[in-house]
Amino acid sequence: MYRTVLALLVLSVAFAQSGYHKVRKIAVPGDGFWDYLIADGAGRVYVSHGTEVDVVDAKKGEVEGKITGLKLVHGIALAPEFNRGFISDGQANTVVIFDLKTLAKIGDVPAGMNPDGIIYDAASKRVFAFNGRSGSATAVDAEKGTAAGTVTLEGKPEFAAADGNVG
Repeated sequence: MYRTVLALLVLSVAFAQSGYHKVRKIAVPGDGFWDYLIADGAGRVYVSHGTEVDVVDAKKGEVEGKITGLKLVHGIALAPEFNRGFISDGQANTVVIFDLKTLAKIGDVPAGMNPDGIIYDAASKRVFAFNGRSGSATAVDAEKGTAAGTVTLEGKPEFAAADGNVG
């Protein structure tokens, strides 16, 4: 317990010295499993929980929309150049594609078992979903909305970062 308190104190001091501070608290209603969130840089924050993704207008401080009809969501990746978002639906074993403007679902791509972490790599124009139970990653062509391939990985992949290079 003392280590946890000390770590929190160190983090508090570090954030205070860096200038980071809480600007506002925005309530996102809902129950269930909370997982990832992502901000689009234009004022929207996408928050996954349970069977939906809430879309928050950070400027207004309110939920402006929802993406529903999912089984158990995890991560969200955004490909604004194609006006598309992608959600890893772990229970459905799919990557759900949605329209960034209307938030309407526009497609599904089969993935491995339990897709969890998901990222968009702008350099390759691909979305990568990391399938925890099948130990693989599924690549999705972001423009076409189709599977580009799957690669087997070691362990139980959770998340990754793109380096901005192709190849």
